[in-house]
Amino acid sequence: MIDLINGILLNKKDSYAIIMVGGLGLRVNMSVYGLQTLPNEGEKVQISTYLHVREDILDLYGFSDVAERSTFHLLTSISGIGPKLALTILSGIQPSKLKDRVVNGDVAALTSVQGVGNKTAKRIIIELKEKFTKSDDSSIGISDLDISYTKIFKDAVNALESLGYKKNHAINACKKLQKNDELDGELESVIKKALKLLMS
Repeated sequence: MIDLINGILLNKKDSYAIIMVGGLGLRVNMSVYGLQTLPNEGEKVQISTYLHVREDILDLYGFSDVAERSTFHLLTSISGIGPKLALTILSGIQPSKLKDRVVNGDVAALTSVQGVGNKTAKRIIIELKEKFTKSDDSSIGISDLDISYTKIFKDAVNALESLGYKKNHAINACKKLQKNDELDGELESVIKKALKLLMS
């Protein structure tokens, strides 16, 4: 999994940036707000990332901060919302404002984002409202993973996400392993067990 990259910003377009890392020019898909946080071309940059892997797809997504990445993961955990649409939503509504729109049940604000229909907007509100209302005002209302989870649990979930699985599916698989006392040993072994559950 590529969790963070450091490099030199070569250039940035409307929906992505090219960052030179170790002699490679990486194309990093980013939201409009994420791109606005980048420095000038030719300067050093460090961003949180997520590598989306699915069959013949290998896309790298970048974020202005961990909160934006966490919001991205929450959105992609919702049925019908893939990485590209999640990024479009983050380009239309900043994470902190998205929280307010969801808590207030503002369907109109969500459907104002291109690609988000009435049904998708309602699904976002239904699935995320409780998570947001339980949070305090100083945070987006989410964390990468609950602090009660063990390190191997978190590492396994993150690894499964990097392979293209949705976070909620990865967490459920690891919970099953934990319940059966199979969440131990080498990380590679745990991932293989989780993959068998996800593919069954």
